[in-house]
Amino acid sequence: MDLVVERVDVWAATIEDRPGGLSEVLAALRDAGANLQFVIARRASDAPGKGVVFVTPLQGDHEIRAAAQVGFNVTQSLHSIRVMGRDKAGIGAELTQALAGAGINLRGLSASAIGPQFVAYVAFDSLDDANKAIGVLQTA
Repeated sequence: MDLVVERVDVWAATIEDRPGGLSEVLAALRDAGANLQFVIARRASDAPGKGVVFVTPLQGDHEIRAAAQVGFNVTQSLHSIRVMGRDKAGIGAELTQALAGAGINLRGLSASAIGPQFVAYVAFDSLDDANKAIGVLQTA
């Protein structure tokens, strides 16, 4: 597989689970000039009335200050990589089988294909697992 595999910092914030809760924090990032490549948001099952949003990348002092003002922090317990390449049937199975074969457990995975390309964000419980996964996927 011809893949681009790299570590990424994922930023997370708690949001209000109400109309506009997500749009408010995303607007703050937009206004700071952020060009996000990945956004995922969901309700927080353990905190009624709250949700969580994850984004990447945030670059430069201006974007990071704006993000901090609306509650974003780099996730310290979520170690993530971005995997990009040519889409084909079964690519998700191939990637996850390569990681499983190396004994690496996944914390989460989000993936999408647009046209001939796919992008996947894979999360791990430790930096060691993320680094090991980079090596496995670069040689797959």
